[in-house]
Amino acid sequence: MRALSDLASPERAKANAWYFKTGKGEYGEGDEFIGITMPDMRKVAKEFRDLPREELEQLLYSKKHEHRMTALVILTEQYRCGSRKEQNGIVRFYLKHIGQVNNWDLVDVSAPRILGAHYERYGGQQKLVSLAKSKDLWERRTGIVSTFAFVDAERFTLPIEIATVLLNDTHDLMHKATGWVLREVGKKDRKVLDRFLKQHAATMPRTMLRYSIERHPERERKKWLRYGEK
Repeated sequence: MRALSDLASPERAKANAWYFKTGKGEYGEGDEFIGITMPDMRKVAKEFRDLPREELEQLLYSKKHEHRMTALVILTEQYRCGSRKEQNGIVRFYLKHIGQVNNWDLVDVSAPRILGAHYERYGGQQKLVSLAKSKDLWERRTGIVSTFAFVDAERFTLPIEIATVLLNDTHDLMHKATGWVLREVGKKDRKVLDRFLKQHAATMPRTMLRYSIERHPERERKKWLRYGEK
């Protein structure tokens, strides 16, 4: 897309390739960047927010990370403004091409605003549980991050269920994402989070625990960290 190419920066592209771990054996292996800031991508997405599905699909299958990100930002806006029928179609499209939502920022920008918003409003949230059980890292992240829509609605059962599913996940990116969701649950209702911690603090991954208690007073953080060392 020329509108994106005009904003490219080789220096930023190099920095992003390092930041998003694109080296051999890293989680973003093979991903390519042209070097565009998120604000600039949002400006382009706003300009092209009525882009037809066929062209969005082309962007999603680009090797360039920013092309995929811009397509997803456009999709989130189309979902937000769409009718129920249009929203259903966007969810089907998203799930059909979910393999292209293949880095943590792509997931985090789009999944809560499309899948999370949809299943919170219309039901069908067991799809998120299924994604959380996937062998694919990005599908698992989609499962937990999508539950932010439920946290915002103060519906904590699903976020807690999926967090429990992910307690034994071995990837640090999942520990961070799950702890992030748990922290937000605690901001809404500390009792819900603390019940979860009483059950799992001793065995949950340390990164997940640290993220989940970031908003606790220091004295309580220390207590939970000691609890996790038992």
